[in-house]
Amino acid sequence: MRRTTAVLGLLALLASTAACVASLSGQAYGRSDARLPMTVQRGVVDSVRLVKIEGTRSGLGGLAGAVAGATVGSGVGGGAGQAMATVAGAILGGLAGSAIEQDATTRQGLEIVVRLDSGPLYAIVQEQAPGETFTPGEEVEVLTAQDGSMRVRPRPGR
Repeated sequence: MRRTTAVLGLLALLASTAACVASLSGQAYGRSDARLPMTVQRGVVDSVRLVKIEGTRSGLGGLAGAVAGATVGSGVGGGAGQAMATVAGAILGGLAGSAIEQDATTRQGLEIVVRLDSGPLYAIVQEQAPGETFTPGEEVEVLTAQDGSMRVRPRPGR
């Protein structure tokens, strides 16, 4: 009973960790972005395509899976067999937990190619926010943060 509770608790921890991933959309800002200046350049969308933004591999999923697997494995057999089952459970659980974390944090993204009014052409990848679309020919703004990261947003008032 205790082992089942521990395994369920670890799986809940893994699921909640995956849900805490920060958004990479053009509409989401981190706390550290607040009150910092960004350069705004105007341009026109040249092309757009759907892309997949790879999920995270923080190690938390693997750790939670390893602990859960070891807990389950330790309940199998006795003596040397139990030790082997514990190790095998930890290894398999770690691999499964890592895969679950990566899959749970994978996001749908957009690669937006923008030709700035000043001439340069940029390809910017960002998470697709719900209901967000860009179309070729659409006027947009490209915001560049101090760290060099860029985001695309529709031009206000258009």
